[in-house]
Amino acid sequence: MKWVRVEHEGMPAFGVLEDETIHITSLTWSEVLTGRQADSVAERPLAGARLLAPVGRPGKIVAIGLNYWDHCREQNKQPPERPLIFTKFTTAINNPGDPIRWSPALTQKVDFEAELAVVIGKEARRVNESEALDHVFGYTVGNDVTARDLQYGDKQWVRGKSLDTFCPLGPVLVTADEIPDPQQLAIRSELNGTVMQNSTTAEMIFNVAHLIAFCSQAFTLEPGDVIMTGTPDGVGVFRDPPVFMQDGDVITVEIAGIGRLTNRCVTE
Repeated sequence: MKWVRVEHEGMPAFGVLEDETIHITSLTWSEVLTGRQADSVAERPLAGARLLAPVGRPGKIVAIGLNYWDHCREQNKQPPERPLIFTKFTTAINNPGDPIRWSPALTQKVDFEAELAVVIGKEARRVNESEALDHVFGYTVGNDVTARDLQYGDKQWVRGKSLDTFCPLGPVLVTADEIPDPQQLAIRSELNGTVMQNSTTAEMIFNVAHLIAFCSQAFTLEPGDVIMTGTPDGVGVFRDPPVFMQDGDVITVEIAGIGRLTNRCVTE
């Protein structure tokens, strides 16, 4: 099933996407996560609909650094011995199609990172890797937008990763039953139509199940929490010469079986 969050009659609503038609429901986010059967209170075509990030304000965004073999190779770095965890503030969440905004007075090195985003559906506390995927509600496309000058200047990642609008998500949330193996998905990014990243989630060093199990040993993953699982090679900062996003650029992240997430860059 493909869920969307859409603006309907001036308010956010959840709907099921089928054949380019959105079936608007009366369900709340908690009801969606618990698998409540979807009713249909209205229908509207996907074309022209204003889609919102499928997860509005999760309790937390757990992000993982250096989690692709090819991303480590492009930096000539040894892979980490265990997942590197940081966070993006929930105020960074951005909608499909909405602008990624920043002030050039604050940062001039804004980069893109194509990522598979995992949405937790069932509380996970000290779970085993073998049962970890049972706690996943679904998957969406994410862009871990990063201010590299802030990231490296601060010598920690949170501020440079958490600027407002720096976490686009969407356009749909695909339930876990439609993606039985999250480690077999093509993932890519395009900047102004030019392919920048082109890889597969099979390149993950720590797979989704391992990440859930690892995190849950330290802190509870709650329904609606988002895990950003890392990015493959091809990001702008490690190109020769480096490529950073500029005012007017269009960045698209695509994951097979989920969809394409596109945002325009705006400096202000």
